[in-house]
Amino acid sequence: MFTTPATAGEHAAASVRAGLTRHDRDVAGMAMLGMLLFTTLVTLLVLVALIAQVVGESSSLLGERGIDFVTSPIGSDPDKIGIWSGLYGSIFIGVFVVLVAIPLGLAAAIYLEEYANAQHRLTRLIMVNIRNLAGVPAVIYGVLGFIIFTQWLEPVTNGQSVIAAGLTMALLVLPIVVITSMEAIRAVPGSLRDAGFGVGASRWEVTRDHVLPYAAPGILTGTVLSVARALGEAAPLIIVGAITGLLPETSFTGKFTAIPILIYQWTGRPKPPNSEFAFTESAAAAGLVLLVIVLVFNASAVYLRNRFEKTRVGS
Repeated sequence: MFTTPATAGEHAAASVRAGLTRHDRDVAGMAMLGMLLFTTLVTLLVLVALIAQVVGESSSLLGERGIDFVTSPIGSDPDKIGIWSGLYGSIFIGVFVVLVAIPLGLAAAIYLEEYANAQHRLTRLIMVNIRNLAGVPAVIYGVLGFIIFTQWLEPVTNGQSVIAAGLTMALLVLPIVVITSMEAIRAVPGSLRDAGFGVGASRWEVTRDHVLPYAAPGILTGTVLSVARALGEAAPLIIVGAITGLLPETSFTGKFTAIPILIYQWTGRPKPPNSEFAFTESAAAAGLVLLVIVLVFNASAVYLRNRFEKTRVGS
């Protein structure tokens, strides 16, 4: 019996329709989905529990002292200490990361993705080293910063100062900025570049006017991750010279400290006999302030990312 083209087409349409409407149970897929939902739920529960514990321990102290806890200097009395010195250091460290690591990381990502030959042996070697540097422990960067920024470049950084700390943390997060920026630039469709080249634009004009605006949301996400890590690290700062005890004054080129250092110091100190508050409550309050600072950076990046996405969709 011969099959006409019309009959063959009907059979093909019927088989496709049956494949689309068939409701076979994908056991492996359902198991993977359940595992992912479970791990997500556990992660959220742990995060909520940690935040609730920090808020609970710091609520009484912040409720009674308020802004005085932020503006007071550090000291030895948990009823009077504040985080102003640490806040000063953390803010300047974040500024150094934004001003140093992000431009250098973005420039390196643009060169490696848009200008360098991806098949060249030297380019592959550089990319492998950058990815390996992203996994190096933070304490190694602290040792490197101590040697370079506090000893070799002491005339520039004035030794153990917030300048040396900021440069060390910028060096710490530089590989993260490079990798995330490269991934964002790589996700830009090649047709967008071809359209720019088709109208006679140079490579830099295509990169500046087409590639970077399209990749801006991903680049901002990497920026948030890098700043958040820089604000939360303590080990490199201790090696570079952050003060873990009393700090008589806060200056740009003198002795410094940061909020993670204060948290590290206060969590290990016992409560004095005649004090109303314990050092652990001060550490929890300092952690809550640090969390607010990170959330402010995140909110700013999310706002800019949404703005770039709206501009990209509108264009």
